[in-house]
Formats: sequence, C-alpha cells, structure tokens
Amino acid sequence: MNGYIEKESRYVSIAKELAQRISQGEFPVGSLLPTEMALCEHYQASRHTIRDALRELSDIGLVSRKKRIGTRVESTAETTINSGQSLASLEDLVELARHHVRVVKDIQQIVADQALADLIGCSLGSHWLKIESIRENSEQPDAPICITQSYVTASYHKIGELIKADPFALISDLIEQQYGRRSVEVRQTITAVAIDAHSADILNAPTGSPALRIVRQYMDRLGKVLETTISLHPAERYTCSITLKRINKENC
Repeated sequence: MNGYIEKESRYVSIAKELAQRISQGEFPVGSLLPTEMALCEHYQASRHTIRDALRELSDIGLVSRKKRIGTRVESTAETTINSGQSLASLEDLVELARHHVRVVKDIQQIVADQALADLIGCSLGSHWLKIESIRENSEQPDAPICITQSYVTASYHKIGELIKADPFALISDLIEQQYGRRSVEVRQTITAVAIDAHSADILNAPTGSPALRIVRQYMDRLGKVLETTISLHPAERYTCSITLKRINKENC
C-alpha cells in the first residue's frame, strides 16, 4: 500500500460529505451552501481546507461559485471524488505532513560545497542547518515513506528544537511561526533516481532500487527561498496525483 494514499486529505473527506448531503437533498439544486465561515465552524477546518473542498465540488460540476453570491448547487448527480493524495497545493503538503510522523535522524550545521550549491541553488560556502529525517508509515513502521534532507539558513538555529517538539508540522510553517517569514509557493522538481547506500539503510530498501527524488523550494512573497528539501521516495511506497487543466484562452 502506498503511504500517501492510506488516509485521504481532509478537504477530500469534507467534499465527499458535502456531495452526499447534496445528493440526499439537504441542499437542493439552486440553493446556496453555507458560507465558508459557517463550513469552517461546522467541520472545524481551516478556510484553505474548505476552499479546496468546494473547489473539488466545482470541478465535478456539483456547484458553481461566484464572488459576493456564494456557492450555488448546480446538480445532485452522484459522482466520484478522487481520494488519492494530491500534491497540487500547499494545503496538500500540510495534510500529508499531518498524517505521517517525522522522525529526526540527524541535525548539523554545514558549509555548502559545489555539489550542494548546484543542487539547491545556494552560494558556495554559505552556511546551512541540515536536518535529516524520515516520514513513517504507521501501518508499516519498518518501511519509511521517504528520507528527507531539509536545508534552512543557519541563522534559523531554533528550528532544530521546534521540529523535535512538533513531529507533524511542516518546517516551513515552523519558520513562519518563529521568524515571521511565510511560504506562499513551492517549486517542485521530480527526478527518477537509484537509492544510494546511505538512504537504502535508513529506508530499509535495496541499494540501487528505483526511487523518486523530489526537490522542493519553499518561497516567500518576494521569491526568496525559505527552505529547500530533498526527499527520496522508494518507488513502491509513493503515489503523487496531479491534476492538469486546459486553459480557457478566452479568459486570458
């Protein structure tokens, strides 16, 4: 079983429940769903989560959304909502982190050599805090979902203790809480690689077996990198769902 699809995202479960409530007639065609704030309170969820749930309903044609009007029910037809793990938004990454505990293996201060500078786009000789950790699968503790090297500027020295205190939070969220810098964009690069001996030992996977390496750069509003992570996922333990949509050129 793939670690990232064992538990569906919170917004997916909310979307499914809303779709069921619509199909059962609680919200007939032409009526408006409760406001975002009312849904946040009802489901005890963030506004981002509710918006993602409503986006799912809109994508499958159950509702339409208009500013200053609300979310209008357009259909009661039963339909399927994808329960696979999507990584199309920052909220998806947050949900993923909430469901898989982080176990820190090592924290050290390093100086960037040429290989690291080329990989994460930093300056040669710059100083970094390197955090090596795994994300555990609760149902298969001997088969970690991934091993990750996270790099943050050495000036964020408190992050090491913060991540030990909160094994589920994204490091980028902890940076925002402690240092006030918020990530608004994540740039991902996915590459097929072979697992090296060091990672194989930690992941309990064969050396040289296939994996996906995901390099993520967490950016602030000014386009500055807050954190770079390099995650290695054994092929049989990882599923990434991405939705591609056609651009309506008339609205460009």
